[in-house]
Amino acid sequence: MSRIWNFSAGPAALPQAVLERARDEMLDFHGTGMSVMEMSHRGKPFMEVAEKAEADLRKLMGIPDDYAVLFLQGGATGQFSAIPMNLQPGGQPMDYIDTGAWSGKAIKEAQKVGPVNIVASSQAEGYASIPERSTWKLDPNAAYVHYTPNETIGGVEFHEVPDVGDKPLVADMSSTILSRPIDVSKFGVIYAGAQKNIGPAGVTVVIVRKDLLEREKGQVPAVLDWKLQADNDSMYNTPPTFGWYFAGLVFEWLLEQGGLEKMAEINQRKADKLYRFIDNSAFYRNPVEPSARSWMNVPFILADDSLDGPFLKEADAAGLSSLKGHRSVGGMRASIYNAVPEEAVDALIEFMADFEERHA
Repeated sequence: MSRIWNFSAGPAALPQAVLERARDEMLDFHGTGMSVMEMSHRGKPFMEVAEKAEADLRKLMGIPDDYAVLFLQGGATGQFSAIPMNLQPGGQPMDYIDTGAWSGKAIKEAQKVGPVNIVASSQAEGYASIPERSTWKLDPNAAYVHYTPNETIGGVEFHEVPDVGDKPLVADMSSTILSRPIDVSKFGVIYAGAQKNIGPAGVTVVIVRKDLLEREKGQVPAVLDWKLQADNDSMYNTPPTFGWYFAGLVFEWLLEQGGLEKMAEINQRKADKLYRFIDNSAFYRNPVEPSARSWMNVPFILADDSLDGPFLKEADAAGLSSLKGHRSVGGMRASIYNAVPEEAVDALIEFMADFEERHA
């Protein structure tokens, strides 16, 4: 077996130790004689898996008791619709901060439900920065304020939790969750697709303050109804059992690594190392304002874009996979989530230095 260094933005790299454990448990989960994918989601073995996964996530993130934790389907994209449906039953405006492709998609879905106020946007600057707080125009009547802490495609990240007063703050943390500690109590809702830092695609985590569950007035489709899902322990319908199980293994692995404080140390070191190399090169360039650079997704551009093809071909041959930038922005992108070890970043930097020396 030969494992490569996987810099994919998602579905992304998974911890090898977790993959090996899932492999070992695949045919016979804890003496049941079947895999976790084959058993009833309401049977005792899987109920124990579900309960432990939630307990470990609560421990990792310090989730208070007055928050519900849901394991749902439909990805973060499904939650783009669920959020306005659950939080805005009375027709109030909804505040959205526009910082890139994913916040833009969330805005389009919310506009199908009700009036959206664009609080601030960095579109005119090519989504290469975070709008200055002094320019934000929050609506005092808004039902909530939504933002995307990390834009996977553009590599732009908020490094502070925005202060929005007493309005519920809603955050799409798909590509930054579990990468460092956060104060959950500052948020009304946190949601995240799994396929970056949680596990395989197929399960979506939603963390919602319980008082907000009472906003929904029985008009939301059942599969998107947070209160209904919370009342049924995320099992109103058959949940994505394998994704839930695998997420639980990742939570265990993170606790074994020392928790989110330790992951933050590693992740910041990886990002700093890669940005430092790029900044010290005349051959590569990162297009993002330094104060808004992402820890998780590092886009970079070659001085001569005719070398993009050779760069990717040689990188693949060197065991450095999935470095092509998103089709909407081009260039390169290295996604360095929790499961991407520092050794992989070192290997990427070594390759980039060698490629520059040969092609500059």
